[in-house]
Amino acid sequence: MARKRKGVPRHGWLVLDKPGTMTSTQAMAKVRWMMNAEKAGHGGTLDPIATGILPIAFGEATKTVQYAMDGHKTYRFVMKFGEATDTDDRAGQVIATSDVRPTDEQIEKALEAFQGLISQVPPQYSAIKVDGERAYDLAREGEAVELAARTVRIDGFHLTGRPDNDHAEFEVECGKGTYMRSLARDLALAVGTVGHITVLRRLSVGPFTLANAVTLEQLEQIVAEGEPDRLLMPVAAPLDRLPAIDLSPVEADRLRHGQGVSLLRRADLDRLEALRGAGGEEGTALALTEGRPVALVRLEGGELRPARVLNL
Repeated sequence: MARKRKGVPRHGWLVLDKPGTMTSTQAMAKVRWMMNAEKAGHGGTLDPIATGILPIAFGEATKTVQYAMDGHKTYRFVMKFGEATDTDDRAGQVIATSDVRPTDEQIEKALEAFQGLISQVPPQYSAIKVDGERAYDLAREGEAVELAARTVRIDGFHLTGRPDNDHAEFEVECGKGTYMRSLARDLALAVGTVGHITVLRRLSVGPFTLANAVTLEQLEQIVAEGEPDRLLMPVAAPLDRLPAIDLSPVEADRLRHGQGVSLLRRADLDRLEALRGAGGEEGTALALTEGRPVALVRLEGGELRPARVLNL
């Protein structure tokens, strides 16, 4: 006999303002339990000490998690100069010190090199897999891991405050895969010292912002009032960067059954041109019918093929 799944089949996104006292997985599990949800996932890991935006997907929204993770992000962090840690944040052990403290002018000058596409080596304590194991697990076991540099996109890196000579505040706008801890580490080295992050807060992930976020305490109150679903954003919320194509109910039904939709008639030319003109991430588009999302689709020749069907 099949094992009965527990929980309510909810569908949509909840934006959590994660506390800095738990991991992203722990926070997701807590929210799933509070919402009594059947299925959940999260759209982009936050460091344990970090607070801020953690998008949590329920039900069919879990099929769109990758698009949330790939979204534009903004962060705010405080860096302490003069001490490097093995985790590149305050959770780690101090491994190097320096008496050098940069001026505001030196920081501003160094920031010029951290714009656009840059090469970045992830922190030793990260979720990147090395031969099938997480880098942070290997680091905790004392194993030195050589992580390959990767290209990330920095759209903005701004000095926003200087509380004292030892600390500086920054705001960052960036693309996917960017590590704030690596930015802080590398910026400190660029100004002739060492440093680590003491405070980290994520302000946005794609369309998810603090304006529509709730804390665990607020969620607990809303659940107690019996209205948790009013917090949910649509399943398609992170898909705003994808081109959309409208289908008839009959065409939508074909996609739902895993079948392709032929777009070879003259009446389809405008839809095809709009789809090709929009480009789309990796050739993927969102199929809609009567305003409701049906599936993530790919254009193959003159036919739309379902990549992920959204059962809503």
